[in-house]
Amino acid sequence: MRDGWIRAFVWAAIAEACSWAALLAGMAVKYGPPRNELGVQVFGPVHGALFVAYGLLVLVVARRCRWSLVQTGLALASAVPPFATVVFERWARRRGLLAAPVTAPTGRTVTRVGG
Repeated sequence: MRDGWIRAFVWAAIAEACSWAALLAGMAVKYGPPRNELGVQVFGPVHGALFVAYGLLVLVVARRCRWSLVQTGLALASAVPPFATVVFERWARRRGLLAAPVTAPTGRTVTRVGG
């Protein structure tokens, strides 16, 4: 996994999941006994930005790694439920979907297995 786009995708998947946790904690504080909206005001925009970044990186990595439409759809849909981006990333890694593309001497792009 030497491709910088793939590395960024992995970091975005993890960061998006962490921002979900922070946003859920902020929502618990907002609607719980403290009734304080600060957590949602801070982590809402952070989560939103990471959500968008993850979605854009999915599109870049899907194109570079030649994912199918179903695989790309699963990656995008995993941003909706909390923590599913990490689950998708682990699944994609086990399946070899995060192998960095390599240009063969013929100029044709091939996928390197094993990173």
